Amino acid sequence: MACKHKEMMKIKDVEPGTKGCEECLKSGDDWVHLRICLTCGHVGCCDSSKNKHATKHFEETGHPIVQSFEPGEGWKYCYIDDEYVDLE
Repeated sequence: MACKHKEMMKIKDVEPGTKGCEECLKSGDDWVHLRICLTCGHVGCCDSSKNKHATKHFEETGHPIVQSFEPGEGWKYCYIDDEYVDLE
């Protein structure tokens, strides 16, 4: 099944709000990997991190698609459809 949220949402050329997980930077916690929300630019930590802030951001806002914010990675993921998506 192909993700339909990329057509339904206005995916923007977002600017990251921070260079690390926004919430972890505030609390002094560490993270494993980072994800950037393609709706608003929120940077959160991945589900391998103890706080899972990227997923929490989706749960709070409903913003469905994130992109890896790791150097050399460009994959995108839709939380609603639970699949990787191609936005090209």
